[in-house]
Amino acid sequence: MYAVILDYIRPLDEIDAALADHVTWLDAQYAAGTFLASGRREPRVGGMIIAADVSRDVLDAALAGDPFAVRSLATHTVYEFHPSKWADGVDERLRERMS
Repeated sequence: MYAVILDYIRPLDEIDAALADHVTWLDAQYAAGTFLASGRREPRVGGMIIAADVSRDVLDAALAGDPFAVRSLATHTVYEFHPSKWADGVDERLRERMS
């Protein structure tokens, strides 16, 4: 499993101009089963993505298509982790995929 930290490297007006394309890209990644969760960081300096149990090659290919990356608006830093504990209520399907 991976956590991806996005850091904006351009002004927010440029980020906002590309935001609709970024959201369309996110939607495609959810539909493909690549991402589990995503959102904006506070303060608004970037975002975070929790990727599904995909290969690093699949994740890297997906991230290369992010309009924020294509337009040199943000960088991605990828961290691999292996969940070993789960909160009550975490979807059983997710637990099964990650075990």
